[in-house]
Amino acid sequence: MTLGDAARRVRRRGGVLLVALCLALVGSAIVAVGIGPVDVSAAVVARVVGAQLGLPLEATWSSSEESIVWLIRVPRVLLGAFVGAVLAMTGAAIQSLVRNPLADPYLLGISSGASTGAAASILFGVGSGLGAIAITGSAFVGALLAIVLVMTIARIGGRFVPSRLIFAGIAVGFALTALTNFLVFASESRDGTRAVLFWMLGSLGQARWPSVPIGLIAVIVALVFFTLWARRFDAIAISDDTALALGTNPTRFRAAGVIVVCLVIAAAVSVSGLIGFVGLVVPHIVRRLVGGRHSIVIPTSAVLGALLLVWADAAARVAFAPRELPLGILTALIGTPLLIALIRRSAER
Repeated sequence: MTLGDAARRVRRRGGVLLVALCLALVGSAIVAVGIGPVDVSAAVVARVVGAQLGLPLEATWSSSEESIVWLIRVPRVLLGAFVGAVLAMTGAAIQSLVRNPLADPYLLGISSGASTGAAASILFGVGSGLGAIAITGSAFVGALLAIVLVMTIARIGGRFVPSRLIFAGIAVGFALTALTNFLVFASESRDGTRAVLFWMLGSLGQARWPSVPIGLIAVIVALVFFTLWARRFDAIAISDDTALALGTNPTRFRAAGVIVVCLVIAAAVSVSGLIGFVGLVVPHIVRRLVGGRHSIVIPTSAVLGALLLVWADAAARVAFAPRELPLGILTALIGTPLLIALIRRSAER
């Protein structure tokens, strides 16, 4: 088998897997909408959603079922899918930009910076004049400042060293987490403190229809930019010299990529809180299945990340019903053994 035949085989396998994951995501979304402290059958979910979309269906469901499905569960599942897709895509992008398989928005301090900005907005009304986008705007500023600080530390000595980025991200992340905790300590608002603490653990419990467009826009922005930049990601993942030889300035491209990552992560964090491991683990799984070409890695990571978070959120709703398990705890419990398995396999190779 020639290299060309092998490449075409990998692309076909990637296309088949992507279609299968998309179908699984649609089916999972319908089932997940019905899962919760009050179960609703998939048939009722489909009929309620169809009626809300304008289909001429007879109302054989109760008003409470309609409220649960359309006002609470559907926006929650959609937002979970959007956030999971954003986290997975940004994880794949960051790992290529810094050429480090352990890089993700959580470990590089981006999520911690977004958390600090959002906490400042929630507790002290920073940017309150902006209305509904105050938290997102504050989260973006915090994320951008965090990654600028991380990149500055990583460039100590006059040149950028990708391997140094992880250590800088961990240090900045710890510092920003401490700052966020101090903001909670300094606040006199009990309601705000509870909201921030629960939000820091990651949750989609407050998901409503006004939050869905934020997640959708973040997915569109990430998918469009990262797909258009797929060849550049392929090049810079090899080396800066390769990127230069193919006409890409690595410094400018990293800066542009980081800005897009900060923007979409800030949007995701502002509506879901801190959710770790999705951006770290999902790209590794995808690369093992479809290879390293970002033209297929990016969309496949998006769908698999969405699928993972939809089911993780469904499990969080029922694991300790009627209490809800914070989503960030569950993703950590799922992601840790997966990460250990990936490390073991890499060591064996």
